[in-house]
Amino acid sequence: MTIKSVLSRYETALNTNDIKTILDLYGSEPVFMPQHAPALVGRDAVQAGYEQVFATLKLNVKFTIHEIEEVGNWAWVRTSSAGTTHILAAGIDVTEGNNELFVFRNEQGNWKIHRYLFATTQPRA
Repeated sequence: MTIKSVLSRYETALNTNDIKTILDLYGSEPVFMPQHAPALVGRDAVQAGYEQVFATLKLNVKFTIHEIEEVGNWAWVRTSSAGTTHILAAGIDVTEGNNELFVFRNEQGNWKIHRYLFATTQPRA
C-alpha cells in the first residue's frame, strides 16, 4: 500500500470514527502526539486516545498532502487538514484546520504510521 493510500484510508477512518482501521494503519510501536496532551505511546495508549477523541468529537476533514519524502524504510509526510468538527457535548460545529507531520516506517513491506503529530491552524478563543 502506498503512503498516499494509507493517508486516504486514515482520512476516511477519522471521518467515520473507525478505530479498528486507524489502528491497522499504525505500526507495531506507534506514538500519537495530539495537541495539548502528552504523547500516547504504544498501541493501547493510541487506541485509548482515539476512543477519547471519538467520544467527544465527530470529524469531517480533508487532508492535503504537501510533501512526501522516502528514505529506505522510512518516510515523512507533511499535510494539512481542513473541515469541521462537531463537538458532541455542546452540539455545535466549529471550523477545523491543522498542520500534521507523519513519520512512516515500512514494516514487512507495508507503510505504517510510526509517529503522528498535529497542531491547529485555527486556535479556539
